[in-house]
Amino acid sequence: MTHPENTDVASLMQAAQDHLWMHFSRHSSDRGAEVPMIVRGEGAYIYDVHGKRYLDGLAGLFVVQAGHGRSELAEAAAKQAQELAFFPLWSYAHPKAVELAQRLAAETPGDLNRVFFTTGGGEAVESAWKLAKQYFKLTGKPLKHKVISRQIAYHGTPQGALSITGIPAFKQMFEPLVPGSVRVPNTNHYRADEITGVPGMTPEQYGYWAAERVARAIEMEGPDTVAAVFVEPVQNAGGCFPPPPGYFQRLREICDEYDVLLVSDEVICAFGRLGTMFGGQKFDYVPDIITCAKGMTSGYSPIGAMIASDRLFEPFSNGTEMFAHGYTFGGHPVSAAVALANLDLFEREDLLGHVTRNEPVFRSTLERLRDLPIVGDVRGSGYFWGIELVKDKDTKETFNADESERLLRGFLSKALYDAGLYCRADDRGDPVIQLAPPLICGPKEFDEIESILRSVLTEAWSRL
Repeated sequence: MTHPENTDVASLMQAAQDHLWMHFSRHSSDRGAEVPMIVRGEGAYIYDVHGKRYLDGLAGLFVVQAGHGRSELAEAAAKQAQELAFFPLWSYAHPKAVELAQRLAAETPGDLNRVFFTTGGGEAVESAWKLAKQYFKLTGKPLKHKVISRQIAYHGTPQGALSITGIPAFKQMFEPLVPGSVRVPNTNHYRADEITGVPGMTPEQYGYWAAERVARAIEMEGPDTVAAVFVEPVQNAGGCFPPPPGYFQRLREICDEYDVLLVSDEVICAFGRLGTMFGGQKFDYVPDIITCAKGMTSGYSPIGAMIASDRLFEPFSNGTEMFAHGYTFGGHPVSAAVALANLDLFEREDLLGHVTRNEPVFRSTLERLRDLPIVGDVRGSGYFWGIELVKDKDTKETFNADESERLLRGFLSKALYDAGLYCRADDRGDPVIQLAPPLICGPKEFDEIESILRSVLTEAWSRL
């Protein structure tokens, strides 16, 4: 194993303590202890600074679709950097951005043919809201500016994207935020009785009920003031809420009825995570805008995109109108080259087919954990799964805040990592463990995930 030149492990660890400000991190947790430090990846596995191996059960952060250590992606980056390392897309183009835009347009559903590049997912969401506002101003409906999104949904950290996010604890320290964001219930059918107050709804009934809450919200706010609905194909925060049957079909009808844009936030769900290139394709709906990022390059270089329908670009295609918005590194030549190589790899190795074929195996492997008293629900789609933890399976009683703190942060996160599994123990909604391994994984890795989870969850229950 190699370490940074002239730097031993101890001094590297100390430098991490003294200078690195990590994201979404409680730095007090690492006081007097080592900051976990990953130095290498290979396939579905990562290695820490001491050489210990871990199964990457979260693909980094729902990102590393093709797995770690893919030399062809690194080589694509190096080749492009030598040829053209940087040029902006501000009134100029470069070949790799053009090629990537054309390729993405060929893969999208419907007439989503116009690609606006960003450097990440939050920027893509921010871009979509700005476009929605300007589009309606240009088409004679200037009051339409509000956005509807779902409870507990995460849509990013920029001020606009954070306003759309439905997690109060993530927002309160940064308020006041952008006004005009409204929340509706999510699609967590496991908690449907509590959410609706109506016991025993079928998934189809709950899907219709949840979609109708969007219609009611539009009516309450006034259809002339609502610009867009932002939804993920499978909602991430809260623990992988897939859509009930018919939900997106009804949502599409509602958006059309009230002239509201349907924005599919696919920062996680695009590029094979669900077994389709774009998440909406898995559930048979065509949005007006797709926001995407993460898996486009399998994480080998940062990039994101807002992909809009021809209809939304039309007001900008003539005259003097301009979408006065952009990012210095949006559509970066190196990132675009890596994305193209990544999509070549997808085709060559049939990663979409691999996920589709193995989804039932992954599901059934995780379903085996239902025999544990702490496992209340197992839900998800493709290679994107959540396991909800409960105190009582019969009543679905969840953990209070103190118990959740002790369970997730006090034990589970570290115990799973120490056992060789990197994944997410999350309590932005009810306590869940989230899994989203690289798309190259198969039954062997699924069994390893299940075995580690079984052992650690059994110990967690005994501690309760």
